Amino acid sequence: MSSTVISNTATLAKYLDLPQNGKVIAEYVWIDGTNGLRSKGKTLATAPKSVDDLPEWNFDGSSTEQAPGHDSDVYLRPVAMYKDPFRRGDNVIVLAETWNSDGTPNKKNHRYAANKLMEAHKSEEVWFGIEQEYTLFDQYGAVYGWPKGGFPGPQGPYYCGVGTGKVYARDVIEAHYRACLYAGVNCSGINAEVMPSQWEFQVGPNLGISMGDELWMARYLLERVAEEFGVKVSFHPKPLSEGDWNGAGCHTNVSTAAMRVEGGMKYIEAAIEKLSKRHKEHISVYGEDNDKRLTGKHETASIAQFSYGVANRGSSVRIPRSVSKDGYGYYEDRRPASNIDPYLVTGIMVETICGSIPDVDMVTEATRQ
Repeated sequence: MSSTVISNTATLAKYLDLPQNGKVIAEYVWIDGTNGLRSKGKTLATAPKSVDDLPEWNFDGSSTEQAPGHDSDVYLRPVAMYKDPFRRGDNVIVLAETWNSDGTPNKKNHRYAANKLMEAHKSEEVWFGIEQEYTLFDQYGAVYGWPKGGFPGPQGPYYCGVGTGKVYARDVIEAHYRACLYAGVNCSGINAEVMPSQWEFQVGPNLGISMGDELWMARYLLERVAEEFGVKVSFHPKPLSEGDWNGAGCHTNVSTAAMRVEGGMKYIEAAIEKLSKRHKEHISVYGEDNDKRLTGKHETASIAQFSYGVANRGSSVRIPRSVSKDGYGYYEDRRPASNIDPYLVTGIMVETICGSIPDVDMVTEATRQ
């Protein structure tokens, strides 16, 4: 019989109020070898004013599936810094890229290649907005709030629902929302999703590489908040294989400067034409187990065929009704799964609609060992 230790937040609070004698704690966060998140804290003598003030660090990559035991040091190079909503004060959370000892990007450092594409096509001013769906489970692995040994009523009343029996774990979601805004993540909204105990938060619009940075940071904050509530977060695109339940996606909204002004529809249509010709390449980096979600049911298109339409949530790419009416704006790629690496998705998007560059191929990047 297992036991679960729940942190005593009231007791913790008195320690968090203790002065730090001028020192600052920087929590370094990175992506591990399984597309998960890791972090560890470092004491700094003074508060950093920018990323340039943060030191390079390292970790044991043999414990995170990122390096062999005989050459285990993997280096952490800071790329973004956020206010820490847990420790507060001058303390910060640091997002870092992972680098091998020979000076090459680590196999899970997809940010490096994506950033090359963003820089090469900076003049296009590509904006992204990502809708991150996820599912909550209790400490025993059951969907949070669902009847023990049973199921809730059919889908229908849960999407953007209000009231007991329709919404679960709103306290976790509200805490995460506030933590994102405090940290400086551009979290543009939240809502309960179609399946009970499934939620969504939106990040963006963000320019270029900052989209991936802030989505990863928002995920980190969600995991940390859920940890304090004793709740598990799943980013699996089809967390329940049986039953009439929606999967979880990471719908990606995209626009270039040319798409966002009058006459932009022709650029949107040109981009969709390019996407249609690289459907398989995109699917290859749009998340693991995505075939279980993209079935043509539950507001998804078939994984086998590219499609698009106006206001059609059963298509691969959707043009919002308002965009069709105005003749400019953005499009939504509905294919990405909830467990994507956003650097791969935003990277291949720029590569496809803006043009490739000689030393970057995001599909090859996804399988780099």
